Amino acid sequence: MTIPVYNSVDRIIRFAMEDAGLLEDGADPSADQSGRYMQRLNDLVNFWQTQGIKLFLIQDISVPITQGTNLYTFGPAGTQVMTKPLRVEDAYFSDQNGIRRPLLPMARYDWDRMSQVTNQGAVNQYFVDKQLLTLNIYLWNTPDATSALGTFHPVFRTQITTAVTINDSIMFPPEWYMALRWALASEISTGQPDSIVNRAKENSMIYKEALEAWDTEDAPTEFQPDPQGGYGRSRFR
Repeated sequence: MTIPVYNSVDRIIRFAMEDAGLLEDGADPSADQSGRYMQRLNDLVNFWQTQGIKLFLIQDISVPITQGTNLYTFGPAGTQVMTKPLRVEDAYFSDQNGIRRPLLPMARYDWDRMSQVTNQGAVNQYFVDKQLLTLNIYLWNTPDATSALGTFHPVFRTQITTAVTINDSIMFPPEWYMALRWALASEISTGQPDSIVNRAKENSMIYKEALEAWDTEDAPTEFQPDPQGGYGRSRFR
């Protein structure tokens, strides 16, 4: 896939520095400035990945199921080798005929208080255990022989690759360029006149809010009551 050059790290830094009053027209950033501001841009990108759903970060992963195995790990050292996902947005089970059914998420409170987590049966729930290097998913019931004929599909919010050199392209879509540019300008404008600081901050908020409102699914989304809500709860929960 061809990455548009106008989303390059160098271009974002140059325009952000001009917006922040730190670079004159026609001048070039120093190597030190490019290196430092690239790190700030990477920090922004990493933080923004945690904000909102970001449709371009959503990925459906097909995971083969093994009978008697209820733990599946995702990350560089996981049973499924990949960049560690940020979180699980949803999950479903697909049987050998391709028929799907949704799986219900389980909180740690419920998982820790289950008397049996190894009994085999049809998979209908999952528990996400976030660790430093891997994202771990436990299935319940533990898959039986019939479940092992199907596949488990976690829908992840994935991470993107951050920039290593200023010639790299930011892996956010091109439409996010203006928001990234002004957010970086706001980050590096500290110490500048109030008019510049305020302008950068205001534009950063305007472009980010506009994109957050735009970055939604085309089809309407309907929510259904959680069937677990009908279970009895103590007054301490």
